[in-house]
Amino acid sequence: MNKPHTSGKSEVLLGRITSVFGIKGWVKVYSYTEPMENLLDYPEWTLRHQGKTLTVIKTDGRKQGKGLVAKLKGYDTPEAAKQLAGAEIRLPEEALPPLDEGEYYWNQLIGLQVFNCQGQLYGKVDYLLETGANDVLVVKPSQGSLDKQERLIPWLLPDVIRQVNLESGILEVDWDADF
Repeated sequence: MNKPHTSGKSEVLLGRITSVFGIKGWVKVYSYTEPMENLLDYPEWTLRHQGKTLTVIKTDGRKQGKGLVAKLKGYDTPEAAKQLAGAEIRLPEEALPPLDEGEYYWNQLIGLQVFNCQGQLYGKVDYLLETGANDVLVVKPSQGSLDKQERLIPWLLPDVIRQVNLESGILEVDWDADF
């Protein structure tokens, strides 16, 4: 059934259980993956909810309307499934497929220091936004940053995003300080 998750390995947030679906214990799932159905490729999920961590087995799942629904082993009633509403769905980072050169998972970009081509620090990547045209980095000021301005920087390689160095934690952008 479910077992406490004890791994100290790095995990990636891939979605969230939002509510119950139907009378057989299915749950509605909001996926952060692109495309959203990719979340269903993983049969074992680590859930974090209300200070607890547990591992569950996904026995079934599908696209339903504009979202996803999933059936988790051991959660066979709406009452049981309701206990998971709000849980974060996480996976060990090493369970994710490797990316091609120049591709990054969002979680790898969060926390990177953002400098412009002149070496001015804008701050750190706080989170990313998905827009119709391209993704956008939300950069919040940090200690030593040029000013206290939050910046929205489009993820456009190589025009705006010039260099990403995960090892040093630095992202270089060609982006005017006045934007």
